[in-house]
Amino acid sequence: MAGRRAAQILATVRAIPPGFVRTYGDVDPRAPRLVGHVLAATRERVPWHRVVRADGSVPMGDAQRARLRREGVPLRDGRVDLARARMAG
Repeated sequence: MAGRRAAQILATVRAIPPGFVRTYGDVDPRAPRLVGHVLAATRERVPWHRVVRADGSVPMGDAQRARLRREGVPLRDGRVDLARARMAG
């Protein structure tokens, strides 16, 4: 995956520390769907599981939830508790 915008998205996702999440819109407010496309298309190792939907739901289901739980991300009713887990900035 080439391009400066894709590289910026991947760098932003890599910067999310364990135990925290960002939404697709947090990663790139101008193009949240592009974030999903970049994450789906990249062959680079990035912590994709730390990127969630704006309502705290996880697009990759149980596998993503399990990874987040292992990192201590707070969940409530199957969704990430964004008030506690969202990385500012």
